[in-house]
Amino acid sequence: MGKLVSLSDAAARIPDDAVVTVSSSSALGCPDAMLKAIGDRFDAEGHPRNLTTLHPIAAGDMYGVKGVDHIAKDGLLSTVIGGSYPSGPSSLPMPEIWKMVTEDRVAAYNVPSGIMFDMHRDVAARRPGVLTKVGLETFVDPIREGCAMNDTAAARPIVARVEFGGETWLHFPNIVPDVAIIRATTADETGNLTYEHEGAYLGALDQAIATRNYGGLVIAQVKRVTAAGSLRPHDVHVPGHLVDLIVVAPDQKQTTETEYDPAISGEIMRPWASFSLAEHGVEKVIARRAAMELRRGMTANLGFGISAMVPRILLEEGHEQAVTWAIEQGAVGGMPLTGFAFGCASNADAFVPSPNQFSYFQGGGFDMSFLSFLEVDVEGNVNVSKLGKKPYLTAGCGGFVDITAHARKIVFSGYFEAGAQLELSDDGLCVGKPGKFTKMVEAVEHVTFAGQRALRTGQDVLYVTERCVMRLTENGLVATEIMPGIDPDRDIVTASEGRIAVAEDATTMPLSLLRDAPMGLSL
Repeated sequence: MGKLVSLSDAAARIPDDAVVTVSSSSALGCPDAMLKAIGDRFDAEGHPRNLTTLHPIAAGDMYGVKGVDHIAKDGLLSTVIGGSYPSGPSSLPMPEIWKMVTEDRVAAYNVPSGIMFDMHRDVAARRPGVLTKVGLETFVDPIREGCAMNDTAAARPIVARVEFGGETWLHFPNIVPDVAIIRATTADETGNLTYEHEGAYLGALDQAIATRNYGGLVIAQVKRVTAAGSLRPHDVHVPGHLVDLIVVAPDQKQTTETEYDPAISGEIMRPWASFSLAEHGVEKVIARRAAMELRRGMTANLGFGISAMVPRILLEEGHEQAVTWAIEQGAVGGMPLTGFAFGCASNADAFVPSPNQFSYFQGGGFDMSFLSFLEVDVEGNVNVSKLGKKPYLTAGCGGFVDITAHARKIVFSGYFEAGAQLELSDDGLCVGKPGKFTKMVEAVEHVTFAGQRALRTGQDVLYVTERCVMRLTENGLVATEIMPGIDPDRDIVTASEGRIAVAEDATTMPLSLLRDAPMGLSL
């Protein structure tokens, strides 16, 4: 039991000035107890100081699992590099980490999650950093923000534009982790780790290898410890020779509101009839139109927001197994979950480690991606990663940039205006009162998706709203389908301040989208 130590003992092993990589996805897989122990040690001793932390996917959330907020303290944290950050509604207080970011008290970067996993693999193999086209012409590119979230970060660039082989690439130099904090369900006495109660593997293995290859410290938080030799080798995801310390947190949750659900970890299969259907309303209408792009046998990626409703549309239509879903946390197949459990899936066919899933995404191997938008501009650029007035309402880019870089087809979903009074009936959707502002803007606040690059590379891009379906063309965004009840001139052209044109041959979307009954979707 030499590797088994208390949380405080493990925290005492983390030196000042360390680079610490943390495996998590909001509450899923979050080593929350270990992060709390680090924060507690700093409060008591003033150490460790000046940490740099790496978070391929957010550590913690705003709903009860603090994660990175445990260590969001002046003096403790000097730099944070995250694929995403804790997010939530404006009704909740701003997380401490966001206060540090917005007040420029920590150098903060938002790096696409897949690139962050690539960084660990390239560190582990002692390659010269990540060379990628993911993020070109977006906020990731140094021609824009270069991933920087504030002035302190902008003064310390972590990415460069380079020419290699006659092409333009983005280069991320290596950042070597000194400490890895990962999570599993069970450890044996030698440190072998199994994940039987987890909803995903995430990137723990790659983070551990990157750290150990440079002589660093790997700390594994687990639910329980078993005798050496009692784990099946096929079940071990992180082998014991990569693990230095084991800490036990018996009450670690699967997700924010889930102590333990065996369907999330793939130990049982739920009856398909046990999944709830999408609630009837405008968002369901948008998700229904998005679902019409699917064909039986496709593999599709799924993002948070309205897009997450699309699998429930297929469920209602009797096509729950017609499409294979692939999500960035690693689940393949099954029914992706919504709400606090987003990132997990019940009835999954497989759990793939996140770094492998992102290799699949970055290479564009899937048929289609369903994603949401905060705002869209005249060049087809999409922002999902920054809201200056309320920054913590978005988690940052997450895997969005990796997914969209080479996707063959992308379906973005969202509202045309913010706060409009919409009246839905079986005969049409009417705008009873205009919204506070249009989401069809002149220039987005943050370029998370570069529309003009997508045009040049031949990507098929669709924007689905409650009023119309728009396509990205050489002449900008053009509405090609109109929702019944919508006045094209008033509700689209004028409402967008002339930024959206209506095609002369625009068609009317089917009334079946609007009714409170199955729409008769055929795949």
